[in-house]
Amino acid sequence: MFVIANGETVPTEFPCTIEQFLVRRALLPRSVVVEHNGEAVAPSEFVERALAAEDRLEIVRIVAGG
Repeated sequence: MFVIANGETVPTEFPCTIEQFLVRRALLPRSVVVEHNGEAVAPSEFVERALAAEDRLEIVRIVAGG
């Protein structure tokens, strides 16, 4: 089974939350903004929001700079 993250098919083990998906991809949950099936997700929801096969994620890394 898989999810589509930033247009790329990513094999994923289920059950899986957004937080688990991010950690498995070596992304810190507090360093990204996530859209799940077209809906923006608050970081506080990452631990609860379950993914299903073929869900779509858009993940953007937050970068500080000047």
